[in-house]
Amino acid sequence: MPESPAMVRSIPITRPWMDEREAEAARRPILKGWVTQGPEVAAFEGEFAEFVGAPFACAVSNCTTALHLALLAVGVRPGDEVITVSHSFVATASAIRYCGAMPVFVDIQPATFNMDPERLEQVLSPRTKAILCVHQMGMPCDLRKIASFARNHDLPLIEDAACAVGSEILWDGQWEKIGRPHSDIACFSFHPRKLLTTGDGGMLTTTRQEFDTKFRLWRQHSMSVPDTIRHQANTVIFEEYPEIGFNYRMTDIQAAVGREQLKKLPEVIARRRHLAQRYLQRLTGIPGLGLPEEPEWAHSNWQSFCVRLLGHVDQRACMQFMLDAGIATRRGIMCAHREAAYPPGSWRCAGSGDAHHALAHSETAQERCMIVPLYHDLATDDQDYVIAKLAECITVQH
Repeated sequence: MPESPAMVRSIPITRPWMDEREAEAARRPILKGWVTQGPEVAAFEGEFAEFVGAPFACAVSNCTTALHLALLAVGVRPGDEVITVSHSFVATASAIRYCGAMPVFVDIQPATFNMDPERLEQVLSPRTKAILCVHQMGMPCDLRKIASFARNHDLPLIEDAACAVGSEILWDGQWEKIGRPHSDIACFSFHPRKLLTTGDGGMLTTTRQEFDTKFRLWRQHSMSVPDTIRHQANTVIFEEYPEIGFNYRMTDIQAAVGREQLKKLPEVIARRRHLAQRYLQRLTGIPGLGLPEEPEWAHSNWQSFCVRLLGHVDQRACMQFMLDAGIATRRGIMCAHREAAYPPGSWRCAGSGDAHHALAHSETAQERCMIVPLYHDLATDDQDYVIAKLAECITVQH
């Protein structure tokens, strides 16, 4: 007997794990009256830096602004080129365009959905100013090979770690968190779809103090004296604005929430890894379904669980089947070069510019992949329901 509408479950693609602890934390700055960038932001920065193992961490309004500041800090300017992937949320490429530079796209490795280091040489040019790699869906990219290439060509490397808070990479025999930069700068997102959320927000980590100084200047309109210092001074101070800056600040309300979220993060990561293993165990061997692969040198935080639809399995039909069963899904990660905001001439790729050939794995991932629900409090019976419905859908179509 089919389920009636009232019996159909409603399982979202994700949801943040927040409770009274975050609500109580938000009360602190609200009741103190300092609600913009202030002491809570400073405390959050220190705690985040300690968590990832970075000397410096600077909070900003979101990861897009973090990427913009990172690119500016390494010297990206109009007319330059930055090597990156098209297979990412459009903000990755947009931050390059904000600088007046051109994104140069390389294809991904199908198994990890991340930048293929073997393709970097193909797009290198005299105008190349930096490399912007992405840890897609929380899965660490091949940072060792990419960083080696960047060093060999004297290019700064920036990590788009928007999804990768808590992810780890094996480095010289030690597991180290993404954000303990093996590059020049790493950029994080605290959007509600991420494991740690402040509603919205971002963070830059780096080992270089001169970059951190620039971030802190630029995020607050390039104000020569931060208001935190001005308000505590015993003498009158007039600030100056020596260069153009931005309003990229995080609020103290957000930071207070972020500090509570950071305390929960190890538990969130452990739970997601457990749920991801349940998916891998129970979905293995289903004809028509490909599963994500975690390299032996990587520990993903499993920000998303993305499956491949093989053979005759239709992406839209499968997503609709799941939606009719009360299960939210998302298509494979977008490709920026396919969006109207990126017409021919605003980007380039390898070879003659034939994206269908040069970015074939990226386009296939968008068209043939599907993200299924994964979040901290996803109940076991709800996950089993997702697994059963996905298996049913694949079996019918394959």
